[in-house]
Amino acid sequence: MKKMCVVLLSIALASPSVGSEESREKKRLAACAQVFKEIIDIPDGIPKDLLNKAECVIVIPGVLKFAFGVGGDFGRGAISCRTGQHFTGHWSAPSMFALEGANIGFQIGGESTDYVLLVMNPKGANSILSSKVKLGADASAAAGPKGRTAAADTDIVMKAEVLSYSRARGLFAGVSLEGSTLRSDGSANKKVYGRSLSAKEIVREGKAGVPAAGSEWISLLNKTSPQNQSDPVSLKE
Repeated sequence: MKKMCVVLLSIALASPSVGSEESREKKRLAACAQVFKEIIDIPDGIPKDLLNKAECVIVIPGVLKFAFGVGGDFGRGAISCRTGQHFTGHWSAPSMFALEGANIGFQIGGESTDYVLLVMNPKGANSILSSKVKLGADASAAAGPKGRTAAADTDIVMKAEVLSYSRARGLFAGVSLEGSTLRSDGSANKKVYGRSLSAKEIVREGKAGVPAAGSEWISLLNKTSPQNQSDPVSLKE
């Protein structure tokens, strides 16, 4: 009887841990939807024409400084890209992603900072999905212009592969994340999809469907920017 109690107690203690890990990833995807919705609703926010020309969107909610005065901050979020060979289809299932760097979290003085990154061309998208990249070195990056009438055809914007925005304490701005790194969060993907999948397999190869926890964000992307307008002759797939 004692042995049975010990076994049952062990199972009870182990179960919440597994559940909490799964719940953490679900909450992260839900946070991506909430942050994206709030930011695109800002009147002086991300220019709609830039979003419509983006191949991928990365949302990193609630980046926190983990050590005061130490140059090392990190955030966890997700990426979704338009499907199809030329990124002209609907938005893909999300792949969990990580943002790490020495200067994130300090951009607008907030203790918790939300980030939205737009990946503006296929080269940048394929690079980010294939391996860990350093912004400014492996992929050109720039602070994104904001405002519905912001000039989106400036030289720096047109040349950048990644445009980045941040929000902290109600302040929204385009920020430079040069020197920070982006990488696939493999362990989080395994928790979400129940098997080991790379970002490329999820986003480009379609080896996983949209999980329930990510459906709100993906639906919002499809509703907000249903068609890629980076190439005027491209058609929806």
